[in-house]
Amino acid sequence: MVGSRTLTALVGIVGSLALSVLLYAYTDSLLFFLFVPFIPFLFARRDEGTNRPPIRECSRCEFTTRNPEFEYCPRDGSRLYERTDN
Repeated sequence: MVGSRTLTALVGIVGSLALSVLLYAYTDSLLFFLFVPFIPFLFARRDEGTNRPPIRECSRCEFTTRNPEFEYCPRDGSRLYERTDN
């Protein structure tokens, strides 16, 4: 069974190739092929990184996590603090 992400990627590739063929037939130019890899950036969500949990880190060792269930470092037991430079 094909997952939803794989299906979305396949539809995107087929759509991109179909659009490429149509543009080539209409313009007789291969220049647009340079821009095809950038199409996903046009439809990317701008706020994608804002709803991720903040990075929490240990002040004694280099342990970092985004998992909100961790309040203390699993290595030395010290309290984790939010990193300010996410």
